[in-house]
Amino acid sequence: MMCNGKDEEEWGKWEDINHEILGLILVRIPAEQRVSTASLVCKSWMACVLGPFCWADIDIHDWCRRRYLPVEYVDSAVRKLVRHSKGTFRRLSAYRLGDAGFAFAAHCGRNLKVLEIPMSQVNDKIVEKFAESLVNLTVLDISYCWKITHVGIEAFGKNCKSLIQLKRNMITPPPELDIFLSTLELDDREAMVIADTMPLLQQLQIAFGRFGDCGLEAILAKCKALIHLDIQGCWNVKLEGELEDRCLQLLAFFGPWIYDMITDSDEQDDEEEYPSSDPDSE
Repeated sequence: MMCNGKDEEEWGKWEDINHEILGLILVRIPAEQRVSTASLVCKSWMACVLGPFCWADIDIHDWCRRRYLPVEYVDSAVRKLVRHSKGTFRRLSAYRLGDAGFAFAAHCGRNLKVLEIPMSQVNDKIVEKFAESLVNLTVLDISYCWKITHVGIEAFGKNCKSLIQLKRNMITPPPELDIFLSTLELDDREAMVIADTMPLLQQLQIAFGRFGDCGLEAILAKCKALIHLDIQGCWNVKLEGELEDRCLQLLAFFGPWIYDMITDSDEQDDEEEYPSSDPDSE
């Protein structure tokens, strides 16, 4: 076959591309398509997809969330991809991960630097047991993980000494959870644990946390590298004394008030429902 005057041999064949180079191309394809489509092109591509070059970054968050996969399906997918990486994966992003998936990933995660597992079902006991394997972790997202309490956060902090970014955003839990009635009660334990075990934090998101001024004071005093702090929805924080001034000295600070509650469309609706009574406007 000729292509612009050059035969196929001179141009080379896709299946002959070095797997390390091919991996750099395939990682630009979403994980779901990488497995279901790219692997079917030829034997060489399948071998590459099943090998470690495609899975240094394991990101199935959107796929899991879009399909709202059961926990056992997410755990199974994570185990398979971690095996493909042969322990070389540096990032894992998954939605609704379970204990089994977390345990397997942590056991093989000596090189793991970024762990993003929002809305996961992982509990404190599993975190305490396997957090010691995550010594190189620098970024952690455990938002909406209701089964992880201050106990699990402390285990992360004590074992992951290099953490510079933590996301622990929460929302009001569904009524069927036992902690529903206590969501607004003051509880500084998570904030205190963060302050005591994560001194290198630079970015911290703990929206809708239950801590108050005491917990915030501890974080500001002990996390001296902190430059970004988001405490939106933390109703127990009053920012009394010098607390507000200290927070405003940070490069980025989002206080306990919700900034995006009123949108342009809301304002427009209000204007239509309550027209101005100013005669000059008529």
